[in-house]
Amino acid sequence: MAHYLVQAAYTSDAWSALVSNPQDRSEPVRKMTEEAGGSLEAFYLAFGDFDVVAIVELPDDATAAAVSIATSAAGSIRSIKTTPLITTADAVHALTKAKGIAYEPPTAAISIQTPMHAG
Repeated sequence: MAHYLVQAAYTSDAWSALVSNPQDRSEPVRKMTEEAGGSLEAFYLAFGDFDVVAIVELPDDATAAAVSIATSAAGSIRSIKTTPLITTADAVHALTKAKGIAYEPPTAAISIQTPMHAG
């Protein structure tokens, strides 16, 4: 299974509802993640651009997209960002593979001279 960092920002209506009725939102997120075949590994409230930060384990990218879409469709999230995570072992493997892959970076603009029409 794959791991994902999920960052979400509540709407002002969602914050209003939470202030009126304080509740632990990790439980509904845990239930949704488990129904999708995964697990919730961590759930935090945060300051900044995102109000919620979670680490989830899900079967695949399509399931992660489905969870993100379902969450957004409920209407209480202003924005959501799902980032696939890789282990350090996978990162080392990717770095090793990168040794044999060539990439040509962009170069400075080339000055193109076009003939001017005479006459």
